[in-house]
Amino acid sequence: MDIMLFHSAYGPRPAVHAAADRLRAAGHHVHVPDLYEGQTADTVDEGMAIKDRIGTEELLKRAITAAAPHSGRGLVYAGFSLSASVAQTLALGDEKARGLLLLHGTSDLAENASVDELPVQLHVADPDAFEPDDWLNAWYLRMRRAGADVEVHRYQGAGHLYTDPDLPDYDEEAAERTWQTALAFLESL
Repeated sequence: MDIMLFHSAYGPRPAVHAAADRLRAAGHHVHVPDLYEGQTADTVDEGMAIKDRIGTEELLKRAITAAAPHSGRGLVYAGFSLSASVAQTLALGDEKARGLLLLHGTSDLAENASVDELPVQLHVADPDAFEPDDWLNAWYLRMRRAGADVEVHRYQGAGHLYTDPDLPDYDEEAAERTWQTALAFLESL
């Protein structure tokens, strides 16, 4: 399976590359584009400042450019937190997308968004200040209306970016359950 894995607002930190290595060890071909051109952040505020300097439109252009050479093969798009929105946007716009794996984040979608039973799996902390219950419920309904086949996995007590062992949010048990569930999802595609 070809997977396009996008980093969080922190940039291409070691946890992103470790996740890619874990997916590769399971037999997947993983692309990890650097949307920040080498910049990383130590805090979410620093990461958001990098994102703001680059601009949302430019980040999306960089993601499209990175994915374009591989999209004809039926990519699975995946993203951490902020870049889950990038992955979601690309997956919903790629009629050959094989799946969408969202880690710690979602994004709004256009009212006219339409996919043909796109498999989607979301992993999110419960509660998560960046993904409150009302938002997640509305997101789920909009994704289903668009035609996606959506699974949501919530992890009580975990912090927002609980899969990154270098951040205070890290939750080893929730991270391991996430990766086991995500690998099973990818195998099912």
